Amino acid sequence: MGFLEGKRALIVGVASPRSIAWGIAEAMHEQGAELVIAGGMGRRAQQLFAQHGVDVVTGAPPEPPETVVAAYLDGTLEVGANACDH
Repeated sequence: MGFLEGKRALIVGVASPRSIAWGIAEAMHEQGAELVIAGGMGRRAQQLFAQHGVDVVTGAPPEPPETVVAAYLDGTLEVGANACDH
């Protein structure tokens, strides 16, 4: 069991598998993370998360992370279009 088992986190800036944010996301998954919430994420990054069994929610609003996570957890998160088009 990883130290993130049962925890939630918001990661921003997942641009490519070579980005720092991707490395953080991968390490978080290894520690038990199951979900990524992002304003935008490219198709390739979404596929890489899926390969690791991590669910992806895109189109998150530009709100403070605490607000976005709280809305997700209580089922009221309203997402828009994926802010990334590649």
